[in-house]
Amino acid sequence: MKRILLTLLLLLYFPFFIGWSFAFWIWTPETNKWINPKYVVKQSPQEQLDYGLAFYSRGRYDEAIREFRKLLKCYPKAREAAEAQYYIGVCLQKQGKLYKAFKNYQLVIDKYPFSDRFKEIIKREYEIGKALLEGCRRKNKFMDALIGTDYNVIDVFRTVIKNDPYGKLAASAQYKIALYLKQKGVYQEARDEFEKVVNDYPESKWARAAKYQIAMTDAKMSTAPQYDQMITKAAVEGLKEFVKENPDAVLSKKAKKEIDRLRDKEAENNFLVAKFYEKQKNFRAAKIYYQTVVDEYKDTKWAVKALKKIHQLTVNQ
Repeated sequence: MKRILLTLLLLLYFPFFIGWSFAFWIWTPETNKWINPKYVVKQSPQEQLDYGLAFYSRGRYDEAIREFRKLLKCYPKAREAAEAQYYIGVCLQKQGKLYKAFKNYQLVIDKYPFSDRFKEIIKREYEIGKALLEGCRRKNKFMDALIGTDYNVIDVFRTVIKNDPYGKLAASAQYKIALYLKQKGVYQEARDEFEKVVNDYPESKWARAAKYQIAMTDAKMSTAPQYDQMITKAAVEGLKEFVKENPDAVLSKKAKKEIDRLRDKEAENNFLVAKFYEKQKNFRAAKIYYQTVVDEYKDTKWAVKALKKIHQLTVNQ
């Protein structure tokens, strides 16, 4: 009885399984084979490109990428191959897969130098770099721990520069490499990259901004008040030079505030040195440092404190 029921069930569902199994296969007399249309390439590279573009225009990006890759595999030397590679990058960018999109755009430049898309691709790569940089700014510590901090921003911008070293986007790309490093707290490396902007693109608008950032990076690297203040002095001088060269720039207001902050730190440093000598009973050296605060940092709160200390030392001696 069980065998009879099993046989009936097989007979009932057999047509369904047969239909499902062969739904994607077609018999072709030309080849005398069963073929799956999903994997068949069109008879010309242009037809294959158009077929992929039809999927692209309807927003079916995965299917479009599949068809473009067929073209690359079957017609690798056709002129349409460059367009197929380009549109793979576009599809990936539309899907938000930015770094993969960048890699595929770069393949057009590397493999198909005859492509008319050269300038457009550089612009798209630059925009991807900007988007990745913005993404890094928005990330919080939790996201850093979860997915890491390496967004390949530097790789993207360096490639933009390599592709067109003196193009209109090169200076900006170099500036953004430095900005990314500064954002990550890698200050010496950031400073070096900002200097490249000034040295390699002195006539660009980014050179002026880079000079400001060099001084601000020095300010970030300046040590606590009780230690050597050489970097702080360099930062102050850099900011003063920037303000002198760009008196009306919006950044000059920020530069002036930073100068005041750093001068306050320098004044505090001298005051602490004077206090150290005072504790060591070296009152002559102490008075020299207190006097330096009074003479050179009149506009800081430390000048008043130093003046009181000088008076105390004079009376006590």
